[in-house]
Amino acid sequence: MKPVFRIVTFLVLPFLAASCFKEDVKVTPHQPGNTIIDTIALTAQYKNQVYYDLGTKTAVFTNLRKQWDLSFECAANGWHVRLNTSCFMYSADMGTLDIGQPVDTTGVSWRFDTSNGKADSTAIGTWFTLNENDTVSNGHLLVINRGLDELGNPRGMRQLEIDSLSNNVFYFRVANFNGSNVKSYSVARNSLANHILFTFDSGSDVVTEPANHSWDLLFSQYTTLLYTDQGEPYPYLVTGVLLNPELVQVAQDSLDPFENITFETVSKLSFSNQQDKIGYDWKFYSFDTGSYTVRMNLNYVIRDTEGFYYKFRFLGFYNNKGEKGFPSIEYQRL
Repeated sequence: MKPVFRIVTFLVLPFLAASCFKEDVKVTPHQPGNTIIDTIALTAQYKNQVYYDLGTKTAVFTNLRKQWDLSFECAANGWHVRLNTSCFMYSADMGTLDIGQPVDTTGVSWRFDTSNGKADSTAIGTWFTLNENDTVSNGHLLVINRGLDELGNPRGMRQLEIDSLSNNVFYFRVANFNGSNVKSYSVARNSLANHILFTFDSGSDVVTEPANHSWDLLFSQYTTLLYTDQGEPYPYLVTGVLLNPELVQVAQDSLDPFENITFETVSKLSFSNQQDKIGYDWKFYSFDTGSYTVRMNLNYVIRDTEGFYYKFRFLGFYNNKGEKGFPSIEYQRL
């Protein structure tokens, strides 16, 4: 059957047409901010984690990456407990064994947190069952490998059982790997932060991340999943940048020169809040020279916690003494 086309003819009088169009509205030219160049001090051993805010042009908080082991989610409906991936930590679910007894980890399945920040891909996973408004432990014992310090030394292992989350407080128990020295702990949520950070070393010390709207980027080592030439996945420790989860978005622009990126460029880009979207591969390592080279033609546009857009790129990875672990950055508010 041939399609049927209907033609509708409109008679438009000149004076009616003229009345339908308003005078063009004048738009005030968008004034960009100043270009900022800064250096982030992770150090040669990448021992620091640095929380950075683009709006105030400052590192708002710095902590030693080995300073904590577990992060407890502070969001209103959050219940996730994550590992410190900057130390290459991983865990195994031992089932319904009692904490405080010797365990055999031969043949167990070890799990890592993914670097993309997705809540359904955590190493510890769903540790509870729901009981009305509270979360109650499924009774599983977790063995935690604390990974490595900044010098590559093993940090040891612990037993962990998360007991409950009630009235905004996490309750859990920790023991040495051999089952000795079982202790109970609690960590209260802080609604101003994304996570509370807990250390096995003393148990009494916790670190609260800076207020969630006060920072945009986290410069740190972290564990990510890479693949062999045969397509086999394997975890690897890398150094790069993670986004403030949920609050910051980024788009990559490798076509426009940095100088040519303007506020109008934003509408052409596709933004993501994937935590490791900037990641680590803005640089590459040469085994011939034994050094890192930064991809200066790889640009990013970042939407910060306040809703402003910045063009952003890396300039280097070494300080003026030639020490690695000092990424230098250039950015400008659009």
